[in-house]
Amino acid sequence: MSLSTKDMYVKQNPGRLLNGKYPKVAALLSLFAVMSTLMAEDFTYRIMPGKTDPYLKEPILLRVDLNQTNPDVVLLFDFKVNPDKRYRAHPLSAQHNDTLHHTRLSNLYEIYPLQNGDINVTFSLTKRVTTDDKVRYFSSGDRDDFKKLETKDFHVTLPPLKLHVRPLPKEAEIVGDYKLDYKIKTHHTKAFAPIPVTIMITGKGYQPEIKDLLPKSGDYTLFAEKPKIKKISTPQGSLIKVRYTYALSAKQSFDLPTIKLHAFNPFKGKPYILKIPRQHFEIDSVPQKQLVDSADSPRPFTFEMEWLWNLLVYLAAFAAGYTSALLWKKRSNKSLGKKKSEADPLRSKIEDAKDAKALLQILMASNDPHYREAITALEAHLYKGKALNLHKFKQALKKQTKQTQGGTYHGR
Repeated sequence: MSLSTKDMYVKQNPGRLLNGKYPKVAALLSLFAVMSTLMAEDFTYRIMPGKTDPYLKEPILLRVDLNQTNPDVVLLFDFKVNPDKRYRAHPLSAQHNDTLHHTRLSNLYEIYPLQNGDINVTFSLTKRVTTDDKVRYFSSGDRDDFKKLETKDFHVTLPPLKLHVRPLPKEAEIVGDYKLDYKIKTHHTKAFAPIPVTIMITGKGYQPEIKDLLPKSGDYTLFAEKPKIKKISTPQGSLIKVRYTYALSAKQSFDLPTIKLHAFNPFKGKPYILKIPRQHFEIDSVPQKQLVDSADSPRPFTFEMEWLWNLLVYLAAFAAGYTSALLWKKRSNKSLGKKKSEADPLRSKIEDAKDAKALLQILMASNDPHYREAITALEAHLYKGKALNLHKFKQALKKQTKQTQGGTYHGR
């Protein structure tokens, strides 16, 4: 089970230079080349960057191809670009052909360098080796009988991708090939009415990160929503759409000053400007008469004795009626409780029962066939150890007793 460490984007051939002057060194290199060829029997790989001297934040297309060359084994590959603060990796597409004995993998990434100077983009690759029998055993499992695929894993050391990152112009706010569109619903409205403003930045490059696209001013009030970002992956790179939504309002006419965004196109190596020209808004002021009421609000306070007398009379009548109602209700409840207690002494006995044995004696003494199931439940609890919640049991019995004397107990 051999490994391949063939790097296709770095090509060197020192043999011709060394054959004449250093024959022993040339012989050793030839032997190393033969050993490398033997080690490359399982698979080959290619790491192909679009360029190695990008500008800061310029997206670089990176294609990684893995191709099984040894048909005598079953191979699987785990490949990834290692995370690092010096760059950002964004996967665009992944194509896998997992045909047994002929595995192929082709991944496309977008790399954004985030630091000037020389940086290394590193990779992680694991070659997983297994057999046909183990694959068949793994495939025989299902959702309820999951079987793990047994493999022998080998870490493959890959050389890093070396990048020399060029700096941007100091004034560059946006990096990429972008265009700007804007839409203003109206330039003429009433005072304090909202004016919707939509700005779209669309193109290819590093995602724009602009906090205050429209400037704040004392001439108007500015409302802003969080930018909506849409990223579409294509074989040529990511297409980015950023939508900014605002609303302006003012009490009088005002001007929105010219907006300029300094951008840099790394694909052409040229700076450019995204621009929104000065916008004038005509605001119709609200007449002073509409802002100030002719009547006092609230009305001035005046003290009227007649109104106060009527209020006192009303409160006295209300208090007398309310007191009479309370006395009548208390008297009725007392009378009702007395009648209820006289009419249903069994409920009181059930309530006073301290344990299941006392409750059983009360029910048996009542000699009422409607409590037959309750008696059976109590006997099962006392003599057979069956669980019973005495409190809930008594509540259910009282509820049954409160209703008509007919029916069957179902409170177990």
